[in-house]
Amino acid sequence: MTTLSDLNIVLGVTGSISAYKSLTLASRLTQLGANVNVILTDGGSEFVTPLSFRAITQNHVVTDSFDLHSEYSVNHVYLAKHADLVIVYPATANSIAKLALGICDNPLGTTILSTTAPTIVAPAMETNMYLNESTQSNLTNLKYKGISILGPEEGSLASGASGLGRLSEPEDALEKIKLVIGQSRGDFKGKKIIITAGGTQEPVDPVRILTNLSSGKMGYALAEAARDRGAEVTLISAPVSIDPPLGTSLFEVKTADDMLVSVQQAIKGADAIIMAAAVADYKPTTSASTKIKKSPDSMSIELSPTNDILKSIGDENVIKVGFAAETDNLINNAKNKIKSKNLNLIVANDVTLPGSGFGSDQNQVSIIDKNLNVESIELASKYDVSNKILDALHKLLP
Repeated sequence: MTTLSDLNIVLGVTGSISAYKSLTLASRLTQLGANVNVILTDGGSEFVTPLSFRAITQNHVVTDSFDLHSEYSVNHVYLAKHADLVIVYPATANSIAKLALGICDNPLGTTILSTTAPTIVAPAMETNMYLNESTQSNLTNLKYKGISILGPEEGSLASGASGLGRLSEPEDALEKIKLVIGQSRGDFKGKKIIITAGGTQEPVDPVRILTNLSSGKMGYALAEAARDRGAEVTLISAPVSIDPPLGTSLFEVKTADDMLVSVQQAIKGADAIIMAAAVADYKPTTSASTKIKKSPDSMSIELSPTNDILKSIGDENVIKVGFAAETDNLINNAKNKIKSKNLNLIVANDVTLPGSGFGSDQNQVSIIDKNLNVESIELASKYDVSNKILDALHKLLP
């Protein structure tokens, strides 16, 4: 499993007013266990101080290629060699131009030219500077060299104007770092994983639906965890109120039939599918074309079974992981389902348990394999539970 704990992250900070955000990023990375080494350019030092970064990271801050007081014998060689990832946050137009041309007139440029670690550049500048042909050419050059670009975003700028050029937020930078680290060294690197999420909606008429209480949080946590471990994630989602994890491919659906079509289209070449979605078992046999009017009489709606998505997957090379959300006889019901659907794994959870289940940020599950062995996972965040599920899946991958 890939985490940021004990990884060496080099954070380059250049001369932008948005440099203050780099303090938050350094703090978040340190909290997650990363060892953060900051390189502060002359321009960056005009906006934030070495002392601030030293207090946050507990490491010497590099500001000069010829710093005789540095604990590193040769700053750029040491940092470049030991870096697991380099991120320039923020990156000004000037620093981007230098990096594109390989100019090494400061410790940031020499470090990036010397490192083989994956590198991220986060532009921050006024809109016209960003859209200028020279800047765009330089960014294209960096991409060609394998450097990842983060942002910029639309929003308020230092000039008071609003437009494209705003530095991405620290949490977005953190997500980008996890994505790039996963792609670089994750144990799911090169694997294609399909994950479904959310509760499908079956229309009764144009204004009413049959649905369930699924929030989609479990499926989205699985997508985030798989992404962090280097997987190519296709997320097929029924309607939810959650943003998809950065770096995943999102396909939005509504009904069980929609989800079936999307799964069948995505399954080719997949290594595994995790069906975390709460797919409706039944749908109205007919859906009214206009709103059904209220009347004093009782009304009944005829329901028909929906297609079983997991059963429809005939490719034996695809590892199939199902979910069983139950209110009673948890293990027995899950064991019956793993056999009837011919699954490799099933994740069983009792939705009546306090603190877990629908809408919760935590979950408590049992993972059952094809031999009906049961692994119990105690109450934990859905992200941590996701990694336990992925650990079990990883053992089955070729």
